[in-house]
Amino acid sequence: MMLSGLSFINGEWQGQAEAGFYAVNAIDHALMQPQFINCTNDQLDQACQLAKEAFVIYRQTTALQRADFLNEIANQMTLIEPLLLDRTTLETGLPNARIQGELARTVNQLKLFAGNLTKKSTLVAHDSALPERAPLPRADLKMAQLPLGPVAVFGASNFPLAFSTAGGDTASALAAGCPVVFKAHVAHPGTSEIVAKVIEKAIRICEMPKGVFSLLQCKAYDISHGLVKHPAIKAVGFTGSYRVGMALLDSIKTRKEPIPFYGELGAINPQVILPELITQDPQKLAQEFVTSMTMGAGQFCTNPGFWLVNEAEAAAFKQELLPLIEQSTAQTMLTPGILTAYAQGCDRLAKHSEVVAKGLCEDKKATTFLFSATAEEFLANTDLHSEVFGPASLMVTYKNLSQVAQIVEQLEGQLTASVHGSAQVIAENQTLIEALSFKVGRLIFNQMPTGVEVCDAMMHGGPFPCSTDVRSTSVGSYAIERFLRPICYQNQM
Repeated sequence: MMLSGLSFINGEWQGQAEAGFYAVNAIDHALMQPQFINCTNDQLDQACQLAKEAFVIYRQTTALQRADFLNEIANQMTLIEPLLLDRTTLETGLPNARIQGELARTVNQLKLFAGNLTKKSTLVAHDSALPERAPLPRADLKMAQLPLGPVAVFGASNFPLAFSTAGGDTASALAAGCPVVFKAHVAHPGTSEIVAKVIEKAIRICEMPKGVFSLLQCKAYDISHGLVKHPAIKAVGFTGSYRVGMALLDSIKTRKEPIPFYGELGAINPQVILPELITQDPQKLAQEFVTSMTMGAGQFCTNPGFWLVNEAEAAAFKQELLPLIEQSTAQTMLTPGILTAYAQGCDRLAKHSEVVAKGLCEDKKATTFLFSATAEEFLANTDLHSEVFGPASLMVTYKNLSQVAQIVEQLEGQLTASVHGSAQVIAENQTLIEALSFKVGRLIFNQMPTGVEVCDAMMHGGPFPCSTDVRSTSVGSYAIERFLRPICYQNQM
């Protein structure tokens, strides 16, 4: 498949002969062909207007028709695995096994929403009429759900498939009956084009309106802000940094019509190790932590970036951690910019905490770091609270569980937190655990946070600032609720 470097709008690949940008090989930082042409403001407007027109048709499709559409995208996705392995590994530096796993997850997400559509009714509740009720009769009342309208979706840097072109936001919006205008991430534009061509084929096979999906390629920030401010857009799905997410939210606030912004902005994902657990098997626990923190060069939004360890057990734990950290190989990060930001984050932590251990170094790759601070230092210094996106973690030692409670009270919202301890110690600290539950979207017991299951019960979100809407999830069956609104039909014939 030849890449065009163009945007996909109205069932056509469009672009003008003007300056654009190139994907960067994540491994050697070389520019990759082809050049991707920045879409124009006129093309942005065209994509949004066509999505608005398509909405009138697409919202009238049946649940089974939308399920067939999602299943067709999923089926076509499985056919392009060789193309994705060739291009995505170069654009992201992620290994083949990771891309294969992420492709399977993306396909499963599409099929999950398709399956839900075949069994879920749009009728949420029904209160039958009570014509004989005194003193006033009650009309027949039916609660249903309607799609919001065209949705803007932004691709994530760290998940080129599962949180990208046909990823969870796109899948749930299409399932809801909402057209999607997708802004590709500049880190993997070739991957985005390959997947967009899959959606193009599914649109044609399933006879969906052309404007139901558009792909915008652009490196200029004004296009992203123009997209969220466009009056045709009725909701936004975003996965990325706090800085970019909040900038987009500021643009949304300038709109005449407010719209929901579902932003997933990252977290440090605290790991609370309760007393007495480390002494039981420090080697096993250390291996689990290092494996989790270095997985995918630490470029997971659920990476365990913050560990709370009992001061009395910290020395024994560090003894097990040291050789594992020091033997950790340097890893390729997604982009040169992310690598630079990671190095800056590690420099910041090094100024305010102790460098306990560092892994092997290699040019153009990320070195693993373990930092350490006391509970008192953490509580007194907010510079230690920020996420460092990459294979680095901060270990904070506590004297007693009252200090842990103080830290939990001071924590900002998190995607996840894990509590590690024996059944007895966990049972004895339910007050602490209850307080922690109000800081997170997913509370985990005796497991690492990396890995997000795509299923009915999953919650991926949490209190601000890890996400911009504490009531929603970006993963799992309930992700569709973000793009639906309730309507009541009274006395409908």
